[in-house]
Amino acid sequence: MSTLPAHTATAEAVAHPEAEGASARHAEPVHSEHDVALHHPERDELELHAVLHALSDPMRLRIVAELAARGGEHTCSSIDLPIVKSTCTHHFRVLREAGLIRQRVVGTTKVNSLRQADLEARFPGLLDAVLADQR
Repeated sequence: MSTLPAHTATAEAVAHPEAEGASARHAEPVHSEHDVALHHPERDELELHAVLHALSDPMRLRIVAELAARGGEHTCSSIDLPIVKSTCTHHFRVLREAGLIRQRVVGTTKVNSLRQADLEARFPGLLDAVLADQR
């Protein structure tokens, strides 16, 4: 059974504040108009052709190499790329949709992390082989 954090309002609680209790814990959270759901393929949905296509672009390969070298989470703008913001956004989307990175929204910013464990589990040695020339 999944419960919501105490600070999360629910649709049930907002509509019927007196209903706080067992039934309210199962209600859906209230989402603001600013919430963004980003699709990430599950580990078993990662496809080799999509990963290789994403890595075939020099800018995307550079992003992956930077994330691998730094570890952790980094904003798009923290990686210095000689391209305009809209092109940068496109490259990060391609990487996310291929399953190479995980993005999450923090306020108006997206933070990115390399899905190293998922990639290694699905395609052992691939990331190390591709990044060997980048180091």
